[in-house]
Amino acid sequence: MDIFQSIIIGIIEGVTEFLPISSTGHMIVASEFMGLPQDAAMIAYEVIIQFAAILAVILIYKEKISFKKVDLWMKLMAAFMPMAIVGFIFKDQIKALFSVEVVAWMFIVGGIIFLIVEYFYKAQPHHVKEVEKTTYKQAMWVGFAQLFSFIPGTSRAGATIIGGMLAGLDRKTASDFSFLLAIPVMGAVSSYDLLKHYHEFAGANWSTFIIGFIVAFVVAYITVKVFLVFIQKFSFVPFGIYRIVFGVFLLMVT
Repeated sequence: MDIFQSIIIGIIEGVTEFLPISSTGHMIVASEFMGLPQDAAMIAYEVIIQFAAILAVILIYKEKISFKKVDLWMKLMAAFMPMAIVGFIFKDQIKALFSVEVVAWMFIVGGIIFLIVEYFYKAQPHHVKEVEKTTYKQAMWVGFAQLFSFIPGTSRAGATIIGGMLAGLDRKTASDFSFLLAIPVMGAVSSYDLLKHYHEFAGANWSTFIIGFIVAFVVAYITVKVFLVFIQKFSFVPFGIYRIVFGVFLLMVT
């Protein structure tokens, strides 16, 4: 991987990790087009830029990370457990699903689901408007919805946001919960990959890793900030349309 490829992948990670458009799907497609093999070295690089994305979210939500928010984090851990259990048991089967064709179809399916949910969604007074007021039942609904993100192209952010909206959270609160949930989820996944592929860092091209980390951090920080403003004024319809168009494009070129 050269510097240019490192920057491109870092930008893709930063933009797509927390948007409901599947970072994994975009990374697979980008790697395919740039001829980057999905080997251990690539996984090591992805670990680095994922940590950068996590750090960006931690910085944005730093006021939520304190002992005063223990109840919120208990709910987030409850939402995290279904993915932790299923991921540990079926990790090998899940990896076998990764292909550009699967990504393309799940982009389309996810886009249609977003359009359907938005078509019927109406803001109601009883919708939860503060992430701390999310109930354990709603947190568990989000946790089970997150399981769909094991299918490449589904999007962890998309699955959890839709799960939150269907459980009674408003758009902004569902997004907040999704982003906060990314901290334990991505932290666990990245830490596991780090332990599994730590030997790859010994011979790594650290200039590409460092540049990728910085790019992913800056882009993720800006993306989340802009997204949180956007979603308070608009719906998820543009993301649904984008997913469908991108999915069709992938089917046409593969």
